[in-house]
Amino acid sequence: MPLWFSPLFFLFARSNDEQLRQQILFLKAELELTRARVPLSRIFLTDDERQRLLELGDGIGSDALKLVSIVHPRTYRRWLERRSQGKPPTKKMGRKGTSETIRQIVVRLAKQNQWGYGRIVGELRKLRIHCVGRTTVRTILKEEGIHPGPKRGPGTWDEFIKIHAETLWQCDFFSKMVMTSTGLRQAYVLAFLHVNSRRMICSPATLKADDTWVTAQAESMLEQARGRELPVRYLIRDLDLKYSKRFDQAFSDAGVSVEPTAPRAPNQIAFIERWIGSIRGECLIRFIIFGLGHLDHVVTSYLDYYHQARPHQRKKNKPLLGVWPEVDDPPNSGEELVCREWLGGVLKHYERTAA
Repeated sequence: MPLWFSPLFFLFARSNDEQLRQQILFLKAELELTRARVPLSRIFLTDDERQRLLELGDGIGSDALKLVSIVHPRTYRRWLERRSQGKPPTKKMGRKGTSETIRQIVVRLAKQNQWGYGRIVGELRKLRIHCVGRTTVRTILKEEGIHPGPKRGPGTWDEFIKIHAETLWQCDFFSKMVMTSTGLRQAYVLAFLHVNSRRMICSPATLKADDTWVTAQAESMLEQARGRELPVRYLIRDLDLKYSKRFDQAFSDAGVSVEPTAPRAPNQIAFIERWIGSIRGECLIRFIIFGLGHLDHVVTSYLDYYHQARPHQRKKNKPLLGVWPEVDDPPNSGEELVCREWLGGVLKHYERTAA
């Protein structure tokens, strides 16, 4: 007999009916207080624990339904009914697993094609298999050690980016409402990003991004890239109608291959899209712009900050230009922390200088 059970046994043995009733009420109150502090509203029992409660309840009879509190009395009654039918107290929880036949079909579709999860699900629908969704396909492929579409097969987009990063550029438009003499107008800026170095070239702002303007910006970008010794071999752009045939021709004449993205595929120009998100979130949304000159000043100031002072996670948290020490050198009492500001304090950079 366990040591903790002996005092309780002798206590019950020398108690009369009234004392036993009071002890049961005390234990019930103690259990209720404990349950009130359990964070989960539902307690899951194992089959052995359920069987133990049923065996103890057999000696009490129908009064067990009045005593049980760890589960609802209806649940306890269902356990009794299932036991009388020779069944386990509860049914197995959860959905049925995916059959081996369907698993083999999913693996075959993935290995024979460069399809992602959604494309495989669509093909299964054609085969009248509607019980498999994206999550199930993803689970099956992970268990089989098969990567999703961008990682399978030769000549993937990810490989293309890595191979050509040194000569690869991406471009996109961003816009800002500016206050002009005729009211609010939409102004456009064309931004070019060198994928490997993350360095940027931005055009002057315009209210009308027509064929003549975009062609002039293409020629200006090529000239600035040569001046900065940044090679240009591939340019990726989206399907915006502002890109004219002369725009593409200006790059083709310079030996640059212009690669349009697929429809509705912003991830193919993810680097420039992320940069546009940065300039908007860190700078543009904090200004009311008065005229194109004001917008050009704001964009130019952000570019100076972006290249000279802003740390970049993909570049080991260093600015793009300049030499920055990598050794760990905590400041001493003879140094002062100085803050440099751009655009009236919207952009800030900190330096250590001698006091």
